[in-house]
Amino acid sequence: MQADDWLVGVDVGGTFTDFYAFDRASGTVALHKTSSTPDNAADAIVSGLRELAEKTGFPLAAVRNLAHGTTVATNALIQRRGARVAVVTTQNFRDLVEIGRQIRPKLYDLKADHPMPLAPREMRFEVRERIGAAGEVVTALDEASVDAVIDKLKACEAEAVAIAFLFSYLNPTHEEAVKARIQAALPKIAISTSSEVQPEFREYERSSTTLLNAYLQPAFSHYMTTLKDALAEMSPQATVGINQSSGGLMSVDKARDFPIRTALSGPAAGAMGAIHTARLSGRANIVTLDMGGTSADVALIRNLETKLSFDRDVAGFPVRMPMVDINTVGAGGGSLAWFDRDGLVKVGPVSAGAVPGPACYGRGGTEPTVTDANVVLGRLSGHGLLGGAMTLDVEASRRAVGKIADKLGFSIERTAKGILDIVSANMVRAIRAISVERGHDPREFVLMPFGGAGPLHAEGCARALGITEIIIPYSPGILCAQGLLVADRAESFVRSGRLALAEENASELAQLVSSMMAEAEGWWEAEAVEPQARSRKLAIDMRYASQNYELQVGVDELPSVDDLRRMFFEAHEQAYGFHNPADPVDVMAVRLTALGRLPSPGTPPVGADASATPEPRTHRPVWFDGEAAVETPIYDRAAFAPGTRIEGPAVIDQFDATSLLFPGDTAHVDDALNIVITRGDAS
Repeated sequence: MQADDWLVGVDVGGTFTDFYAFDRASGTVALHKTSSTPDNAADAIVSGLRELAEKTGFPLAAVRNLAHGTTVATNALIQRRGARVAVVTTQNFRDLVEIGRQIRPKLYDLKADHPMPLAPREMRFEVRERIGAAGEVVTALDEASVDAVIDKLKACEAEAVAIAFLFSYLNPTHEEAVKARIQAALPKIAISTSSEVQPEFREYERSSTTLLNAYLQPAFSHYMTTLKDALAEMSPQATVGINQSSGGLMSVDKARDFPIRTALSGPAAGAMGAIHTARLSGRANIVTLDMGGTSADVALIRNLETKLSFDRDVAGFPVRMPMVDINTVGAGGGSLAWFDRDGLVKVGPVSAGAVPGPACYGRGGTEPTVTDANVVLGRLSGHGLLGGAMTLDVEASRRAVGKIADKLGFSIERTAKGILDIVSANMVRAIRAISVERGHDPREFVLMPFGGAGPLHAEGCARALGITEIIIPYSPGILCAQGLLVADRAESFVRSGRLALAEENASELAQLVSSMMAEAEGWWEAEAVEPQARSRKLAIDMRYASQNYELQVGVDELPSVDDLRRMFFEAHEQAYGFHNPADPVDVMAVRLTALGRLPSPGTPPVGADASATPEPRTHRPVWFDGEAAVETPIYDRAAFAPGTRIEGPAVIDQFDATSLLFPGDTAHVDDALNIVITRGDAS
């Protein structure tokens, strides 16, 4: 191992850009936060890396691996700041992306509608061709119609084009031919084909995903190129990986071609970091609560694995892509408290964001936020965040919360407590959606809060859900950045098609797996993954023949037909509470994920001044659940060594987050320096 061998994870959030750096040679950990730069995320990354290196003293040239989670794709969709995009599709299907499915986005809002397609009708063009449901050529590709489309693409000055033909996931030859012809005529245009982006059935979702990918390609390609060039200059030896929504890293070049894969890369990194933390603390079943500045992301992890979902909405558009199964709610530290037309106080989803931010930040914000409520209750220190580098204006928070208090006729403290109760209720609903509503009892899980605001709100959520144990990671505010360092390189392969789960089809199933394994071998070779670092995950999507949606079953190796059927019945029983062994079952897709393990950081070193019996730094009044403040000890987390045990109430400050220990709760520090809280009212 070299003298300097730094691994760096960079996670771009709505308010802060986080850095987690680890030197494998010495075990040194370095943390850093800087304000995000929404106009150009690369600015915060480059400047933050330089600040981190200056603060820590290591040369940027010593960075060997850099992993990056990004919100650029999601923000571009939300703000509609993508390319001028066109669609090329099978004759008579140009309106598919607009017709969609006849499901209202809001059941009881008769005026609510889906967002208009990113390609208006005048930029959606048809080609004479047709592939059948068995992958056969029904109508040969008419090259004259392709040339006519090329002329239209020139005339409308399209910057990107999405090609999505019927049944191209079974036979991509027509899409490939049209792509080649357009590339030859228009070499500067960005092209996405549905057979490359996501070769699966469900025409509307596949077309929508391809359209979104094309819409993002030009801007994302520029961003990736700019970032790659800057990193090559600062850290020429670094291997750069971009996190995917499925939780694995891909190359910068792959990210250029498939930006839609990054739509939920930040939250996915948090799930990876949570699994790593849970493994170090010896827990297998956890519910995560990632609460940042604008939103809270929750996920359920069972047996140190999180499920993937394949149908999600991103900025209102359907996306069919493997993504870590995360539920998001507009509940963050910057979420605004406001009065609805019914006279009730609501919290979120509107957020003060990074600018102007909560009133206490002193950047011009005047409206009450969740962070301001925490400041009013003494839960956040007046000396500031980020180790005191970002001061907080307590009086500004009191003035902001006072606006709500005056209308309610409550004290400022009671109002602040109500704001926090409301935001906790919002997050509890999100957790129930991924646990109770899917057949999981949250009382059997441990709650793991992280993000800058998660540890402040863990107690209220745990109490409402009946969860008795809370684990706070070593660096909760930067866990997403840390999670990027424990993510593997990953590439997903899929074979989609309806196949009856019967003995006579066993050989065809085996052939599908074999063909994907051949593709995985090619990817491992292209990515220069050493044989000892290679692994894979196999999953089968199945459903009853009469159903419309599938359940996914993960397997180590392709089992027998009887075992597959039994595993499907077990999954159906857990999801729906019943199964019928007499009904026929269909296999709808076979999925294989190829993994390449990367070196990961170990356990953080214990600080030189840490002790198993730390003394509080100071005391201050803090409001918990009672009607009056409690004089509460304030600890520095850096002073905690393994074996530390403290009784609540307590406030635990650290660089990236503040943790709250309620009266009656007990906290102890385990060997991985994670704080394990046992709730006092746990029965």
